[in-house]
Amino acid sequence: MRPFVPETEWTRTFPAWPEQEFRHALIVAAHPDDETLGASGLLQHLHAAGTTVSLVVATDGEAAFPDSGAAERRELGRARREELARSLAAQGLPVEPVWLGLPDSDLTAHSHELVDALRAHAVGADLCLMPWPEDPHPDHQAAGRAALAVAPDSAHCWSYPIWLWHWRSPDAAGIPWHRGHSYRLTTGERSAKAAAIREFTSQLRPGPRGEAPILPAEALAHFARPVETFFRQPPERSAPVARFAELYDGADDPWQVESRWYERRKRALLLASLPRARYGTIVEPGCGTGTLTRQLAGRCDRLVAFDPVPAAVALARAAAPGAEVRHGLVPEAVPAGPVDLFVYSELLYYLDETDLEKTIEASVAALRPGGDLVAVHWLPWAPEAPHEGAAVHERLAAHPALDPLVTHLDEQFRLDVLRRR
Repeated sequence: MRPFVPETEWTRTFPAWPEQEFRHALIVAAHPDDETLGASGLLQHLHAAGTTVSLVVATDGEAAFPDSGAAERRELGRARREELARSLAAQGLPVEPVWLGLPDSDLTAHSHELVDALRAHAVGADLCLMPWPEDPHPDHQAAGRAALAVAPDSAHCWSYPIWLWHWRSPDAAGIPWHRGHSYRLTTGERSAKAAAIREFTSQLRPGPRGEAPILPAEALAHFARPVETFFRQPPERSAPVARFAELYDGADDPWQVESRWYERRKRALLLASLPRARYGTIVEPGCGTGTLTRQLAGRCDRLVAFDPVPAAVALARAAAPGAEVRHGLVPEAVPAGPVDLFVYSELLYYLDETDLEKTIEASVAALRPGGDLVAVHWLPWAPEAPHEGAAVHERLAAHPALDPLVTHLDEQFRLDVLRRR
């Protein structure tokens, strides 16, 4: 077995786990013990908060010792199922695992079966927790990627690394430290986690032919920390239009933009931050119900607004009859210009890297010299969003053709006004 990276090398710190309520958490593990090693404290916390926790285990972990014969593997698989049951009891988790029984150490070859099996269990989950898809174990990679493939668009996805701590160095390339957050365990959670790990006796002792334990003391040191580290797994593609269309089914104002104080305050600050009292042409992509559209219409000679959801277009047309409201989706619907002001509200973080880059460049190209671009976005990371709001604003602020004029940052949203050179 390759040498382990000592625990003393892992000194990096991360922001705290973002506290929020979840109704149903789907936990995916490649082997029985992954979820305990990587996420026991968080699972205890979720259960105590009233979250329904479902655990799906892809394999029985029967191939932990590769030289074992078929009978030995069957016996080890049976033992590891029993160990997980005792481990969950030690954590106070009344969870009945779903066992998929796929071949241990060969999940990559069975990825389609794994995806098919996970799909039904992901329905209704608003939190999906999985092995880190780049963890240095192919089974963990397969389990993580399968979970991402079936996670609902509205679910927050997080991954937990396991063998990263053993086989990668802190300065290794490709580790998404910028997406890392840590959950700090309570004293009781740490004690229960330690007791749960002790139940995996088959992994703590030498193998049947005297093989080294799978989890020797130097490996267990990584899991005795007072924190557990998770990587946010944002979607890789722009949020699907269908996700927004379904929000308008039976709701004329799905975000309560007319009534919520967050929306009213944000809108008032945006309008007050505009450097000019009046503009020639304003473009508002993703206009939604048209509440802001109506107010922008009084500040310009011409207002072009568009949205990809037909129901939103109809509402915006009724709200702002003097505006040119169209059906359209960025980046394709960004007009060629000339434009005096672009207003991007709660939109850019929903775009993947390609669409975001194209949208920004098309908007900057369409702006007149001296024209303005306003962006305002919620700061907590939306589950459907490939980017977080703050990162989108940093991208805009760093654009070589844009000069920052106004920045407002509070705990809920960030607003920036930038001017085209």
